[in-house]
Amino acid sequence: MNDLAPPRPDNPLLDLADLIRFDAITPESVGPAMDQLLAEASDALEAVCAEDFPAEWNAMASRLDVATERLGRAWGAVSHLNSVADTPELRAAYNAALPKVTEFWTRLGADERLYAKYKAMDTARLTDEQRRAHHNAMRGFVLGGAELVGESKARFAAIQERQAELGQKFSENALDATDAFVLYASSQELDGVPSDVLEATAAAARAEGRDGHKLTLKMPCYLPVMQFARNADVRQKMYRAYVTRASNQASGDAVKFDNAATMTELLALRHEEARLLGHRHFADVSLVPKMADSPEQVIAFLRDLAAKARPFAEKDLADMRAFATSELGLTDPQPWDWPFIGERLKEARYAFSEQEVKPYFTAPKVLAGLFQIIETLFEVAIRPDQAPVWHPAVEFYRIERSTPSGPQLVGQFYLDPGARKGKRGGAWMDDVRGRWMRPDNGQLQTPVAHLVCNFAEGIEVDGLRKPALLTHDDVITLFHEFGHGLHHMLTQVNERDVAGISGVEWDAVELPSQFMENFCWEWDVLRHMTAHVDTGESLPRSLYDKMLAARNFQSGLQTLRQVEFALFDMLLHSQPEAVASEAALLALQRQVREEVAVIVPPEYSRTSHTFSHIFAGGYSAGYYSYKWAEVLSADAYAAFEEAGAHTGRGPLDVDTGRRYRQAILEAGGSRPAMESFKAFRGREPSIDALLRHQGMA
Repeated sequence: MNDLAPPRPDNPLLDLADLIRFDAITPESVGPAMDQLLAEASDALEAVCAEDFPAEWNAMASRLDVATERLGRAWGAVSHLNSVADTPELRAAYNAALPKVTEFWTRLGADERLYAKYKAMDTARLTDEQRRAHHNAMRGFVLGGAELVGESKARFAAIQERQAELGQKFSENALDATDAFVLYASSQELDGVPSDVLEATAAAARAEGRDGHKLTLKMPCYLPVMQFARNADVRQKMYRAYVTRASNQASGDAVKFDNAATMTELLALRHEEARLLGHRHFADVSLVPKMADSPEQVIAFLRDLAAKARPFAEKDLADMRAFATSELGLTDPQPWDWPFIGERLKEARYAFSEQEVKPYFTAPKVLAGLFQIIETLFEVAIRPDQAPVWHPAVEFYRIERSTPSGPQLVGQFYLDPGARKGKRGGAWMDDVRGRWMRPDNGQLQTPVAHLVCNFAEGIEVDGLRKPALLTHDDVITLFHEFGHGLHHMLTQVNERDVAGISGVEWDAVELPSQFMENFCWEWDVLRHMTAHVDTGESLPRSLYDKMLAARNFQSGLQTLRQVEFALFDMLLHSQPEAVASEAALLALQRQVREEVAVIVPPEYSRTSHTFSHIFAGGYSAGYYSYKWAEVLSADAYAAFEEAGAHTGRGPLDVDTGRRYRQAILEAGGSRPAMESFKAFRGREPSIDALLRHQGMA
């Protein structure tokens, strides 16, 4: 033991020298830690803004960036726990600290003294990475209100604080509304539902001392019930509860989670913020740091994509209607019938069902297969590691690279795969800390990431613990989030603000994630990452061929659904007058659906009320990024297809992987995304690969 090691702080949120002690953080830790870190960061801001402090990059970073990085890391830990381990006590502590944290970041971004220091810097003396970070910082000051004065500046700060509160409230309502619904059903009512889902729902009911099955709106339960339950009444109850979450259409006491007022106030504040900054509307503000030039360009892109997809979507719908009539006796399908009809049609057309392949995708085998791909393509090794965690199901790993002097740490990540109460839905990657050549001690800080999913968990049957089974869609989700994680962890940039995902244009940040999804369709990949839960056999080639044949099943419908969300988002943020009330917002949603959708939901549907990406995430006037980046990712993957066709060895081409890693993953945000793409592909992106991959060429 090193007797000279400094004692660790009693408060785990102040113990930031190494990995965060997630297991020791309590709601009582939050307030005192945030107060101390905010005070330290405010002192650092005052110090660097003093007239005699040099306007010099490293000097300012050593004082200010070190303090703000500590604050950001601690607050990130609190925010993370608020998302994955929500309790009333933690929520109260988070909400108490939120206004103070928001006030500081707003004040920092709008400080005209700090802005003046950045303006006074001699950029000729900066490295390329520092110049890029400086460019982004200058743009950030303008968007952060640094050029505002007087009442406008005060109002801007108040808007930021209120937006933070409303975003958190939206998230809480969405989570609480999802957790509030429970439906108890008998085995007879769940005829057709896969056995692993029935085992899990029966176990959930038994845990409450009840017979039958406990159904919830968490995706591992909701989706298979909608796809497979033959009982239309059960599907209708589940559907209605799901699409009315967090709205005034919800049943009983759940109406208290209505998000309508939160949404309209948020939109009004965003538009007011835009006007203060001299822009037409919030969509303009959102696009300033993105690849796309204007909302009009994005809207044109989305409408063009919708026009290309519409004939395929109309055929998808016609096929389902004909099948429902002839095979299922459903002459007038209702909204809760479409997932069921689609799954039956897929089984009939391709002799393939998601549930047929699910027993082959055991979570441990899938993870091992994913790691093998990453290790092969990107020339790294992934090893189990040790760290304090917030839940027993969380795993921790390290990524290493071989060097002549031995293994070198590249990055580390937490993996939290399972759905559970108190954990918000969806899947995401978040950074714990970024790569940084620290200016205070000259040491390299390696990146750490969170990788979070909401899969079904393994269950105990007859005294035996069965591993979690993933659908193929779950596998795709896992690969997607790992793509984000690799972007964050494999970076070789040493300037924190442009390392990994930092500084990457929002409409390009999905490139590495969507890129990874493609490997989930490769035979050489799937046969090595599947093992039947009972027999251990890998996926049969005949079943893979059925999967592949069904790959683009209803791709037209799926494309239109994404375009509908993206177009609604962009119009919502570029038409201030159209969203002044819930009625106006719903009218806009109807207008978009009439223009784009071929399956129109019922009048009571309120899916916008849980559209967390744009109301509580970073995707406001940016949801189009998924489709925009899909063009980039499909074209990038085409380089691997071309290499595989040339060598005959398939897409796991190490030379192409090395070029992709160096041009895109390692470069992070240190240059414009288009430059990185062209460095890899040698040209600008083309939409051809995307249309080909989705069967719409």
